[in-house]
Amino acid sequence: MRLLLIADTHLPSRAKDLPAQVWREVDAADLVVHAGDWVSADLLDRLEERAEVLGCWGNNDGAALRARLPEVARVVLEGVRVAVVHQTGGRAGREARADLAHPDTDLLVFGHSHIPWDTVTPSGMRLLNPGSPTDRRRQPVCTYMTARLHDGAVCDVVVHPTSRQAMNPAAGT
Repeated sequence: MRLLLIADTHLPSRAKDLPAQVWREVDAADLVVHAGDWVSADLLDRLEERAEVLGCWGNNDGAALRARLPEVARVVLEGVRVAVVHQTGGRAGREARADLAHPDTDLLVFGHSHIPWDTVTPSGMRLLNPGSPTDRRRQPVCTYMTARLHDGAVCDVVVHPTSRQAMNPAAGT
């Protein structure tokens, strides 16, 4: 199963739309995982028209998105227990906090920082943050991730930079 991992899209405040290369990944994915801070429900609608979506709300998401999405989304796919949450707290102690907060999880996808992250907790849970495809914040480029789930394992995790030409110039990316 091919996953597209995105977070912190902040549409339309940080960009007018997702970069074209991310839309191509949406079409190639079996599941789009969005770890919150959509800002507008329009993106959720557009993604659901093109793909299966697993998502949660973030701290910048209002009532419309919170009514449609959980704070933590969970599903079992290919034998992998997947959870999606927006915030996991600061980087120091993240792995231990994640183990405590999500004990029955094999893969935790999160956002909030706009910083790509890929680690494994002491219990063996994989932690992935795809960064942001529309707001690089303190990073050199905007990013998203792809991954595969196969026979109970998370495989082929790749961080992808987004094309700067696809970004909204007003967003500063």
